[in-house]
Formats: sequence, C-alpha cells, structure tokens
Amino acid sequence: MGRRHHRERLDDTPTTTTPKRCINRLRLDDEPSDFTLLDAIADPRLFARNFKNPESWIAWTALIAAAFGLPMDQDQLAIYRKCTGRVDPPIEQMRELVLVVGRRGGKSRVLALIATWLSAFVDYKPYLDPGERGVVQVLAADRDQAKIILRYVKAFFKLPMLAKLVARDSQFGLDLRNSVAIEVTTASFRSVRGRTVVAALADEIAFWNDEGANPDAEVIKAIRPSMATIPNSMLLLASSPYARKGVLWDMHRQYHGKDDPKVLSWQASTEVMNPSLDPKWLADEYERDPLSASAEYGAQFRTDVEAFIAAEAVDAVTSDERERPYIAGKRYYAFADPAGGSGKDSFTLAIGHVEDRVPVLDVIREKKPPFSPRAVIEEYCDLLKQYGIRKLTADRYAAEFVVEGFREHQITLEHSLKPKSQIYSEFLPLLNSKTCDLLDNPRLRTQLIGLERRTARSGKDSIDHGPVGHDDIANAVAGVLTSMGVRKWKYDVTMAWAGSIEPGSNQRSAAAQRLSSLVQVQTMKGYLR
Repeated sequence: MGRRHHRERLDDTPTTTTPKRCINRLRLDDEPSDFTLLDAIADPRLFARNFKNPESWIAWTALIAAAFGLPMDQDQLAIYRKCTGRVDPPIEQMRELVLVVGRRGGKSRVLALIATWLSAFVDYKPYLDPGERGVVQVLAADRDQAKIILRYVKAFFKLPMLAKLVARDSQFGLDLRNSVAIEVTTASFRSVRGRTVVAALADEIAFWNDEGANPDAEVIKAIRPSMATIPNSMLLLASSPYARKGVLWDMHRQYHGKDDPKVLSWQASTEVMNPSLDPKWLADEYERDPLSASAEYGAQFRTDVEAFIAAEAVDAVTSDERERPYIAGKRYYAFADPAGGSGKDSFTLAIGHVEDRVPVLDVIREKKPPFSPRAVIEEYCDLLKQYGIRKLTADRYAAEFVVEGFREHQITLEHSLKPKSQIYSEFLPLLNSKTCDLLDNPRLRTQLIGLERRTARSGKDSIDHGPVGHDDIANAVAGVLTSMGVRKWKYDVTMAWAGSIEPGSNQRSAAAQRLSSLVQVQTMKGYLR
C-alpha cells in the first residue's frame, strides 16, 4: 500500500488529521496539478503584490520559464534567445543556472523568489532520510551581502499563505515545517559540507575570488557533492560580471549558446532585465566610465582587467615548509606593509635571504585588525633582531609613526622607492622562471593569484588586488624577494667594455676612465652594490 500524504488547508488551523510534522510542501486549496512559479507570480494570494508592474519583469519571467522548462509566449521566447544564444527553449528543469546580469537588474529579488518557491512548493521528502533537513543555501562574499536576499525571502514568508510554514525565524535564516531550511552563509568551502543542499544560490560570485582562503572554484566544488542525492536540486550562480576569470566566466564561456540539457547560461544588461530604470541615468553612467559601465550595467566581462599571476606558477615555486629558521652567516632582508589597525588591512612582514643566487622566503607574519600598531612593531622588531636585521623596507605609503616606532627599537625603516605595481612587475619574472622559493602559506597563494593587471584609458598598466580582495601578504613577500639585489649578471665596474671598438683592444676613452673611477669610488663608499 502506498504511503499516504497529508494535505494541510492553509485557511484553517491544523487539526489532528493534518499534523505539522507531515507537511511536505505548501499547497493551495484550488491549486491545479501543474501549478508553476509563473502562476504563483500572477496569483494575488502569493507573489503578485511583490511584482506590481508585470511588464518590467517580463525578462525575468522568460528566465524562470527557461530555468524550470515551462512554456513561453513569443515575447519570452525572443528574450530567451537574445540572452542565451540558444534557439530552442528547455523542456525540463535546469540543474545549474549561470546568470550574468547587470547591476540594478533585479537579481536579488528573483533569487529570493526562487529560493522561496523551491523551499515551500517543492517536495524533497522522498529524498530525505528521517530527521534529515534539506537546505537552501544563500552564499555571498560576506554575511551582510547574503542577508540582502534573506530579507526578501522573509518578506515573502510574511504572506499569509506562507507564514504558517515557518517554524523558526533567526538572523541567519528560516526553518520550515516541511524539513527544509533556508540559510545564509559566507562563501566558504567548509560551511557547505555536512549538509544536504537542495538548492544553492551564489550571489555576486564574480567578486568572491580574492576574499580569504575560499576562492569561488573551491566553494562550488564543495557544494556539488552536497546536492548529489537530490535529483531536482538547483545551483544558481548570479552576478554582475567582472574580469575574465573565475567560475562565473569559466561556466559562461563553456555553456553560453550551448544546448546543454542541464546547464543554462543567461547574459543580459540592466536595461533588458529592468526596463523601468531611468535611461538618462544609465546613459550618464556610460559617459562617465564606459569600461566600468559596460561591465556593471551592460553585463559584459571586462577586457581591461586580467589575472596577473597563474596558480600553476605559484605552486611551482612553493615549498612544503611553513617557516625557515635563522642560519648563521646568512644576510637577511625584510619588507613590511604596515597598517593602522582600525581598518580592514593587515600589518604584514616578510623576511628572506639569498641562497645560490635564488631569493628564498623565510618568514611571513600577518596581524589582522583590530590591533595596536605599537605592539605589532615591538613584536616584529624582536623577530627582525633574531634574524640579524637592523634595516627594513616598507611600502612607500607607510606613515611616519611607523618609521618612528621602528626607530625606537633601533630598527631603521626606509620607504620603498618603487610603487607597488613595479614591485609586482619585477616579482613576476622570478615566479615564471622558477628562480624564487616561497613558503607554504594559503593566504599568500590566494592573494598572489588574485592580483589583477588593469589597463587605464591612457594605456598604463597597474597591478593590484581585486575589488573585495587583499594583498597585504603578497605585497610584503614580493617586496622582500625583489629587494635582495639578485641580478642575472654582475655589473663590470672597470668599464673595460667601454673602450676602443677594435676587437681585443684594451684602450679606453678618457670619459670611460673617469666614469670607471667614479663608480669604483662610489662602490667603496657603499653607495653602489
């Protein structure tokens, strides 16, 4: 005999014949068997009040129809073809969606709508063991970003038709009475493990890549096994685009315009997804900064930003050592990237030495805010003295109080004469030629591969971290490894090569003799090395 499912009437109080623990999904009294999310958007008892101007949401209804394999009208089909590069619409639900949409296009509200629909109207009980709870995860670079979608979700669940499903409301999500929970979490490959994920919504994933030790690829790689036991699970990657790198770019490049039965890539500008936005305002944004606006609102991946360092290059010169001890007789160098302790930047220090003409990284130190700069300086000075260092270089923007702080401990701090972009430019050949030796430090690796080369309108390149990333450790490490004076060839201070043009001649011009004498004097005085 088949299992009997109880149906709860939402306009009545629960009775003994409709126990709360037996709810599988929300059902309307007059709900047809083929009730869809598009029907729910048009239903005044459900989401119609949240989408008051249907014409401005037509592009999103086309996306929803494509995502769930629903029939489309001619307008929706035209939008579908324009935004996907496909011809024939899907006939079944997608397992993965890649949404490359301009800012202010309505992404957050629609992601919240889909999360609400999946958690309240889809029955996952057949795939869950007794006591097991399915999870709809909303992931973002930080919890505050994820809470934007959560606020929309909670607003949906305040509708009378949905409110009875809520068993518990917390600052991090909702527990529903149908064995499903909606959770917001930071983008971490650890936070997605140990759960049965029925749906995962990755918000602004293009801007995860450089944050912490959780690059986007690792997070998505950890999510997919959590969804493996749910046949109708759904993964949504949504973001305005940025550089041509990361999971969003990779999946867009792989699936856009391809008739894949399980993965759909959708790319649309703000104007297409939200036609109610003021055209004059958009035009002003494009005039102010065309390159930025084409990414932010045109949903085009930026061509003026590219990855600077490949992960393979970093891995090739990374040892399995976390730190190297002091070796007597070696000369050690240090580079610091100071910070004030109250912002978001860390105060970092890197120490290294030269071994067989190869720069070797020995020590990495990082103090994350909040901290006392004086206490950190004192700690770093003790470490520097252990390595016999009495002089170090720092980022050229180091404040004067940092210089004074090191001086109080008999350590001389000098500002780097090179801007950060030049330091990174000199560091890249060391990596690519495998002529440096790094330490095994996950944050160093993440920061190095998160560096970006940007080309300004003038054609000048700059190298820095991404929009939400950091490079405090990377800056200190690149600074110390490029400050050791390692050269491929030594400079011939005798200037013998500047003499006669006759082969084998040892004669030198008077100018060459004077320059040679000057260089030798400066070298003896220690001005040149």
